[in-house]
Amino acid sequence: MGFLQPDPFLNELTSMFEKNREKGSVWVTFKRSSMKSKVQRNKLMTTGESIEYRCLIRATDGKQKISTTVGAKDHQRFQASYATLLKAHMAALKKRERKDKKKAAEGDKKDAGPKKPKRV
Repeated sequence: MGFLQPDPFLNELTSMFEKNREKGSVWVTFKRSSMKSKVQRNKLMTTGESIEYRCLIRATDGKQKISTTVGAKDHQRFQASYATLLKAHMAALKKRERKDKKKAAEGDKKDAGPKKPKRV
């Protein structure tokens, strides 16, 4: 798919989560980027101009890759939308089974067994 604007990116990310609901994974990465080459950044630094950094966001499910950039102004709105999207699609995760603290402590004591003296 390639590079998208933030709103279409969230729509495509939603469809990725839907496709991989039963089986599969979706990887999302966030990275700070100026969207300029190293040479261009060095030129800006020598002239004293400030570099505007953006957040580069990439997502893939192994078959399809999408990406977008978000500026500092839109970051709060994007994060809120992204958090809502994650909360909606994390329902498929299984809760971890936890032991009672008393049972876990008893199990640890049984596993430890008698202590052997240290050799000197």
